[in-house]
Amino acid sequence: MSEPARPVEMRVGSATDGLAPLSVAERSLAASLTEWLALAAIALSAIAADQATKRLVSARLQLDEGLHVVGPFWIHHVRNSGIAFGLFASATAAVIVLTGLAVAWMLGYFARSGARHPVLPVALGLVIGGSVSNLLDRVRLGYVTDFLDFRYWPAFNLADSFIVIGVGILLAALVAAEREPRPSRHVRDAPPRR
Repeated sequence: MSEPARPVEMRVGSATDGLAPLSVAERSLAASLTEWLALAAIALSAIAADQATKRLVSARLQLDEGLHVVGPFWIHHVRNSGIAFGLFASATAAVIVLTGLAVAWMLGYFARSGARHPVLPVALGLVIGGSVSNLLDRVRLGYVTDFLDFRYWPAFNLADSFIVIGVGILLAALVAAEREPRPSRHVRDAPPRR
């Protein structure tokens, strides 16, 4: 009995990688218009939500005033001129410059690689939106308004939450991409070769 015919592997090109099968030929990973629109919608929504909640807290609560919600959760109006945990409180100008550079880098990365993974518009949209919202406050006011307070953790705001969630989505996508791909159902259900 003869062995079944193997599929022909097509090889193209004369470059050094010309022996690569056509199935792994490179495609552009640049962000498409749809991906840019998704990123913009998510970033603008994050900015709007963060700015609205900060204004509401500032209008309803005096500075350092708190409102108990449930358990350890409080709405506590505080100002933070630094970054996470109040670090670099006396270096507002440096924080502004570094945040601006980070946002510019993320936009450049997205322009080149926005089509790399379907979660990139969401994840980077959240990170960029949160970063820009806090950046706007630092430029305009010299501080950010924090108000979500669990008592055992320094107070934070929605922009901080969006940044953490966006980074978490990126990390989850990286971990998922590193996993060994599962064989397709067709391969699993095929009878063993003899």
